[in-house]
Amino acid sequence: MKAFYADQFVLPLPEGHRFPMAKYRLLRDLIASQWPEVALLQALPASDTELLRVHTPTYVQAVAQGLLSPAAQREIGFPWSPAMAERARRSAGATVLAARAALAGEGVAANLAGGTHHAYADKGSGFCVFNDVAVAARAMQAQRRGLRVAVIDLDVHQGNGTASIFRNDPTVFTLSLHGEKNFPFRKEDSDLDVPLPDGCDDNTYLYALDHALDELDRRFDADLVFYLAGADPHEGDRLGRMKLSFDGLEARDRRVFDWAWQRRIPLAMSMAGGYGRDIATTVQVQHNTWAVAVAYAHRWHNRRP
Repeated sequence: MKAFYADQFVLPLPEGHRFPMAKYRLLRDLIASQWPEVALLQALPASDTELLRVHTPTYVQAVAQGLLSPAAQREIGFPWSPAMAERARRSAGATVLAARAALAGEGVAANLAGGTHHAYADKGSGFCVFNDVAVAARAMQAQRRGLRVAVIDLDVHQGNGTASIFRNDPTVFTLSLHGEKNFPFRKEDSDLDVPLPDGCDDNTYLYALDHALDELDRRFDADLVFYLAGADPHEGDRLGRMKLSFDGLEARDRRVFDWAWQRRIPLAMSMAGGYGRDIATTVQVQHNTWAVAVAYAHRWHNRRP
């Protein structure tokens, strides 16, 4: 299984900033120690051509050249720096590479960051600069004409940027399970939105997910799945406002991977959000997701002649 990372590009954030930058390297180190069969590869940056299939030229130029206004930087949540611009390109590039690997026969591959689903075509938001899944989806469609893409977004926050970018596009189906009252406070229309209450527990969440996957299956025939495996629905998350346990989130992951496996759909995973009160909690949730992903990769490997 291939996994792509860009954690060597660390943003110079102000003291006390709430974004847990250290989680990416902690996760990579844990994967390296647990699963030697996972090939950890440094991500290449997304090219201008790849970014411009999704984002406006003015916005791409502003990120590249440090021309973002103070208001635009506040909406993103990061101050501009060369490292911020490079990391944003690498994060998008990691998902492009993961999707390409999944389609090329790996069956499953992953970005050790990504899930930057709040980024719109013309702006960033909510710690998201470029929309990695949208960039990767368009890159794969440019490579394979007629490719149909499903986005299963299980970050606790709605994928508003992704929904906006793919609005009225019959080749991409966007599914989002998210906190009804959580950020973003102005939601966009996904192809299938499942808003959930504050305090949502394992049973409520998994029941909703089962029905959402059934509806996705009825309405769309996918050639590639992007899975945003957010850690932020966990009960220990500072921003999530849900009450899912470690076991509940692992059951969530198994449902998504089993759904894709039963249909033999290649899957590219991004880790998305996670803001545990203790950073080790977020890393543990994502480590559990990786255990499911590695088992899924073994299934793909073993089905080959």
